[in-house]
Amino acid sequence: MRKSLIIISAILLCMKIHAGPLTNLIAKAGDASKYPNDAQLLVFDSTMVNMQESGLTYVVTHSLSKALNSKGARELSVIRFGYDPLSAFIEFRQVTIHRKDGSVVNIKLSGVMDYPAPARAIYWGAREKMIATGRLDPGDAVEVVLFKKGFTYALLQDDDDKYIPPMKGHFYDIVDFYDPNPVLEKVYKVTIPRSKTLQFQFYNGEAQVSAWIEKDKLVYTFSKKDLIPYHGEPKMVALSDIAPKLLLSTSPDWKTKSEWFFKVNEDFGSFESTPGIRAKVNEILNGAKNEQDSIARLTHWCADEIRYSGISMGCGEGFTLHKGSMTFADRCGVCKDKAGMLITMLRAAGFNSYPAMTMAGSRIDYIPADQFNHCVTVVKLRTGKYELLDPTWVPFVRELWSSAEQQQQYLMGIPEGSNLGTTNISDPANHFIKIEGNTELLPDGSLKGRFSIQAEGQSDVAVRALIRTYPPTVWFQNIEKEILKLWPQAIVTKVDYTDPSNYMESPEKFNIEFMIPGFALVSGKTLMFTPLSAAEIFKAFQGQLGFDTELTDRKYPFKDRCSRQVNIHETMTIPASSKARRIPAALSVGGEAASYRGGYTIVGNTLDFNSKAVFSKRIYEASDWPEFRASVDAQNKFSGKAVIIEL
Repeated sequence: MRKSLIIISAILLCMKIHAGPLTNLIAKAGDASKYPNDAQLLVFDSTMVNMQESGLTYVVTHSLSKALNSKGARELSVIRFGYDPLSAFIEFRQVTIHRKDGSVVNIKLSGVMDYPAPARAIYWGAREKMIATGRLDPGDAVEVVLFKKGFTYALLQDDDDKYIPPMKGHFYDIVDFYDPNPVLEKVYKVTIPRSKTLQFQFYNGEAQVSAWIEKDKLVYTFSKKDLIPYHGEPKMVALSDIAPKLLLSTSPDWKTKSEWFFKVNEDFGSFESTPGIRAKVNEILNGAKNEQDSIARLTHWCADEIRYSGISMGCGEGFTLHKGSMTFADRCGVCKDKAGMLITMLRAAGFNSYPAMTMAGSRIDYIPADQFNHCVTVVKLRTGKYELLDPTWVPFVRELWSSAEQQQQYLMGIPEGSNLGTTNISDPANHFIKIEGNTELLPDGSLKGRFSIQAEGQSDVAVRALIRTYPPTVWFQNIEKEILKLWPQAIVTKVDYTDPSNYMESPEKFNIEFMIPGFALVSGKTLMFTPLSAAEIFKAFQGQLGFDTELTDRKYPFKDRCSRQVNIHETMTIPASSKARRIPAALSVGGEAASYRGGYTIVGNTLDFNSKAVFSKRIYEASDWPEFRASVDAQNKFSGKAVIIEL
């Protein structure tokens, strides 16, 4: 009865907020002439949240969507909502079609379908509920009332207790105030017990905010009108980093969350060792040279030997990490299982090690709402400093913490508690690419020679993947095709490489020997050509060359995979007594965020090309784009400008 009253009162409040007959509201909302580039219009989107003392929330959403064209009508012909039955409950309470002629059709809820949600790599039992609305026409609108209770992460309790958030008695929410479709009005209302203190902040914009006391409750309402869809830019940061959003939390600070995260896993016994684990640790550490070598060996064993595979495994879902003994036996798991396995092994080796949470792909903000999607490991060194380790992101990678995660926030679950931290920028020199060429241009325009490529850090990941993820029978072809991309007529005579499985011994290095008939365009005694080094050989390993520099300005921050330094050098022997008729001018551009220097020198019959590109961050501000763009453009310019010599 109490839940029904909550739902009824929420719907009545929605109707009050959106006063007046819905038919008039729909008609006045606008049509395709006002929104020519959109398929749907969200007339209103209301969310009413009622928090209980336990942290359990009852949520009612009420929305009205109008089809602007036939595409929008097709999209609204089926209504879907996803949920995890282990931690959330959802139920359609009303689905109504408002025809453009003023007629109203109430869809029978007996037609709701409940089925497993599509999944890939992680199979945690997520489901979807769906209901069909049938054929719609432009101008029709669909009204949906949905009841929900629960949260995102599961601790697998019994009955209604399983819908109580893991941090019992607390509430948080992350509310996006943006949508793929235009929104005329969005309202979010939350009611909490007066005994709770709610922190909130609206990011990347402004909203109308009100708060009042209602008996033994505190009521907060946030609303915003005329939300316009965001049109993104190539390789920009996550939409949640730049679009309006609301964060709310009753947790006092990140330190409190850190202490709770530590305790919940210690109480569960997530990192208890076994004789089998201790024996494996002793085997791995046999011959270890020092503290760092021991940490590296254990990190790489967990990275390489625990397969990434996500299935529901019973107690220990959500913030509580599965026990290391389970992961050790199964040899599989997701990020938290790989992190937990490493913590268990580090502790068995005598280290102090703990879990940490982070958000791969977007920013974590100040309000302590649970903005996490990834679990990692921290180890306390003899110096007292903590070091981050990520066995999920470093399989067959020479790093212990992936530099693809630099400039990323994290929260450690340590006994003394910690505040939110941010990973440092990794020096571009830690992720170098070195391309060295020694070639000879023959009078008939053919080219013969040798090229090598060597890389480190995240650049090594890209280079090594060319052969590590393939059977040895195709290694030659995979490397050969890097030459054939530029010169299909090339004849590769020899390829050699270091063993990709011995990745801790040294960076990967390829050597290629080749002959390219018709390399230079020959006209009488004149030869025109672009050296391979300037023609962006091994372009696939240089992430900066994937940016579209036709974009002159940026509104939003953007990101590359990692900071990077690219050094290219080629020494070309040209025919004796030849004279240079055109040598492209040297270029030097950029600044602290990105820079490029490159050019030719010619002495006698030796032509040298040297270039150095430095890209100093993973995440760049929009103001860094002119430097970044100029540096990429400069490298591209050499690929489009030929050298001309005369015999």
